[in-house]
Amino acid sequence: MRTASKPIRVLQFVALLLGAVLFLFPFYYMIVGSLQAEPESSPAGAFPDPGNITFGNYREIHGAIDLVSSLINSGIFTGGVILGTITLGLLAGYALARLEFRGRGAVFNTMLLIQIVPFQLLTVPLYVLIVRDYGLADSYLGMILPFAINSTAVFVFRQYFLQLPRELFEAAHIDGANEVQILLRIAVPLVKPALLTAVLLTFIGPWNEFLWPFLITKEADMQPLAVSLANYISNVSSRAANPFGAILAGSCVLAAPAVALFVALQRHFVSTNLGSSVKG
Repeated sequence: MRTASKPIRVLQFVALLLGAVLFLFPFYYMIVGSLQAEPESSPAGAFPDPGNITFGNYREIHGAIDLVSSLINSGIFTGGVILGTITLGLLAGYALARLEFRGRGAVFNTMLLIQIVPFQLLTVPLYVLIVRDYGLADSYLGMILPFAINSTAVFVFRQYFLQLPRELFEAAHIDGANEVQILLRIAVPLVKPALLTAVLLTFIGPWNEFLWPFLITKEADMQPLAVSLANYISNVSSRAANPFGAILAGSCVLAAPAVALFVALQRHFVSTNLGSSVKG
């Protein structure tokens, strides 16, 4: 196979570099804007005067909404959703991939249909069920329950489990292992890319979720960061010395954990050679 000529490789590198700059520029501008003492909305604001740099916007947003408490609420909400998604997703995905039972195809097709139903259509019945019937308003459990199982994660796990060689499971059954032992000791270690992908994708959803926590939490000390920021923008930001900078500061705090998690996990998003687990 012929390799690309040097001019073509240079053009490819330049194109990739320009794409990276265009992708990263909004993040850069968000950080720069959050550090400006005086708002600067012109293009020159991307290259601020060092004398205009301050951390006052972060102090402003922290004093208005208590960033630490909001971050803890977001962390508990997101952590609970991830725990439910991984646990239930692994169990459901394994059952749909490896267990033989009547109606398995119907269950899988129903799960696929659920993915096309917008969450907003379920908001009212979920609100009535969880708030009125279960009395879980202003609680972490009330925030977590609607997101505790993710059909996309179930689908991802099922597809990974289907790729595993059947000989692995047959050998484990011969050795006397039950289904739970096979799942935990054999299947799960071989689908680490799926686990990491599910963690990252699940994290982004509840971490940025606004609508459901906004509906179910009325007490400020229970609201996650996304809701606290929205309330700040609506009710308080106009009284800030630099509303633009304070809002960007809050956005930086909201985006930082997701970016850090992606950077930490991105090198692991490489599929393993599943077939190598079985010797010929």
